[in-house]
Amino acid sequence: MKYENAKDIFPPELLRQIQRYVSGKAIYIPSPEPRKWGETSGYRRYLRDRNRDIRRDFAQGRSIDSLADRYCLSVESIRRIVYSKKEDFIMDYACTLSNAIECGQHGMIEEWIHTYLLSDGHNKPFSDGLRELDRIYHAPVSFPLNLLKRNTGPEPEMRWQIHPEWFEIHVGQLMDAARAGADLPPLIVHYWIPEGKTDGEFEMNDGNHRLEAFKRLGIDKYHVIFWCTEKQEYEQLMERYGHQMA
Repeated sequence: MKYENAKDIFPPELLRQIQRYVSGKAIYIPSPEPRKWGETSGYRRYLRDRNRDIRRDFAQGRSIDSLADRYCLSVESIRRIVYSKKEDFIMDYACTLSNAIECGQHGMIEEWIHTYLLSDGHNKPFSDGLRELDRIYHAPVSFPLNLLKRNTGPEPEMRWQIHPEWFEIHVGQLMDAARAGADLPPLIVHYWIPEGKTDGEFEMNDGNHRLEAFKRLGIDKYHVIFWCTEKQEYEQLMERYGHQMA
C-alpha cells in the first residue's frame, strides 16, 4: 500500500477538520467492520445459480473447456461442479483462515481466493491475472514460515517498496491482532520454476505484512494457499515440501 496525499482525497472542509487533530503525520484509516460476503451482494445466490447453469450447459453438450472459458474457472473446478453428486456447498465468505479452510474442504478454494482478492484483498489485477490460465490450487495447509521470504517492504532489495513508517504501522497492527487470537486469512504463495532452471521457488503474492508479523512473534508455521500453473511445478512442490504440510 502506498501513501496518498490527503488533499487529493478529502474535501477541503473535512481536511481542515482532520488537521485539527493531526498534521504532517502518517495515519491509518481502518476499513469498516467487514460484513459477510453476500449479505448485500447476493453472492451466495449467484454461486448456486452459476453452478446450476454450468450443469445445465454441460448436460446440453457444452465441453468442459468451453465452460471453463465461459465462467472464468479452471477446468478442475468445472469438473468438480458437473460431476459432484453432493448438494451444493454455498460459500459464505469471510476474510478468515477458518473460512478459507472450510471452502477448501468443499473444493472451493479458487472461489475463496477470487472473492478475497476482489474484496478484502484489494487486488483485482492479481485476480484477473490468475484467471488468464488454468491454475492448480492447494487448499490452506500449515507450512514452515522460515521457507518463505517477503518481496514487499521498505528494504531497497524488495520488489515492491513500502514506506517504512506505514510498513511498521501495518505490521504492528497485525502483531496485535495475532496476539489477540484474530482469525487472520492465509498467505497466498506461488510455486514456480523459472525459465532455464530446474528448481522451483516460492513467491509471496499476498500476506507479506502478515508473514513479517508472524516471524517477529516467533510463530513458526501458518496456513498457506499454494498455487502453480504447470503440473510439473505442482508435482515438484508436493515431492519436495509435501511432508512439511499439515
